[in-house]
Amino acid sequence: MDPTITFIAIAVTLLLLILLKMSIRIVRQYEQGVLFRLGRVIGIRLPGLRFIIPVIDRLPLVSLRIVTMPIQSQGIITQDNVSVDISAVAYYRVVDAVKSVVAIENVAAAIDQIAQTTLRKVVGRHSLDQTLSETERINSDIREILDALTLEWGVEVTLVELKDIQLPESMKRAMARQAEAEREKRAKIIAAEGEAIAAAALGDASDTMMAHPLALQLRNLQSLVEIAVDKNSTVVFPAPLMSTIGELSAFLARETQAATAAAKPPVKAA
Repeated sequence: MDPTITFIAIAVTLLLLILLKMSIRIVRQYEQGVLFRLGRVIGIRLPGLRFIIPVIDRLPLVSLRIVTMPIQSQGIITQDNVSVDISAVAYYRVVDAVKSVVAIENVAAAIDQIAQTTLRKVVGRHSLDQTLSETERINSDIREILDALTLEWGVEVTLVELKDIQLPESMKRAMARQAEAEREKRAKIIAAEGEAIAAAALGDASDTMMAHPLALQLRNLQSLVEIAVDKNSTVVFPAPLMSTIGELSAFLARETQAATAAAKPPVKAA
């Protein structure tokens, strides 16, 4: 066989193999292919084995999976002029493969930049207390703004979450003092409420004991039982002060009357 013919046959075979390789595309399950023919969009190609015309066709693949995009820390001034550093994380996915390729050059870079500016704009409309306590509403506002902007790019922002809020050290100390003062205020209020309830209960108890004198004696006996548990050698028996004073006065009056009667001379009968 002529060596020239052999060489040509080998070259043609290699060229056919190269063209065959260039014409075969595999679209994975989580992807869609956008088919360009001579620079024009022909349509999309679903997952599976796909063939294209080499040189004439181009089939870029677009992932439809959810992408996690961290939003780097931003120095933001809140509505009440407090400087904070806030970082966040956003989740998005491509819902229209054609728009994501045709409408914008780099979807990830565009969403990253617009997310940073939106985060700064939304947080700047809130005070520090609102930023710390209303994160759910801030997350929702950022997601709605991003979703409205990226819809034209064929991208849907599914979730935005504030990840970290860094406060100045002076603000941290001020918030710690405020929290401590708030706890002290609550403790004093609780103590005052307890004193008021205890005073009311003691008043009710005293009214009951005034109506039932034996109740005080029963309470004294109960006190003796409680004292006996501690095995004390000395027992102090509590007695009502006013009744003790009354009994002492009656005793002194009886003693005085008896002494007076004894001092009088006996009366002689006529």
